[in-house]
Amino acid sequence: MQNLTNEELERIQELVTSFNKLKISLGDTVIQQNKLLSEVSDMKIEYAKEEEKLVKKYGEDAVINIQTGEIKKENG
Repeated sequence: MQNLTNEELERIQELVTSFNKLKISLGDTVIQQNKLLSEVSDMKIEYAKEEEKLVKKYGEDAVINIQTGEIKKENG
């Protein structure tokens, strides 16, 4: 029976360890991505609720400058 040299064995073990670390890191990245996508979805819902309140208060033709808060009517 033949064995790898110590150098060959160490190199293969290093590569396998590096590969496993990268797979774990990739998994963590996917988990983080899913978390961020969920947060974006929640933010869209929150934004839509606020937008609905403003439409009820100022009308559908209101154009709001988000820098100044100034409200103008679309047709005037």
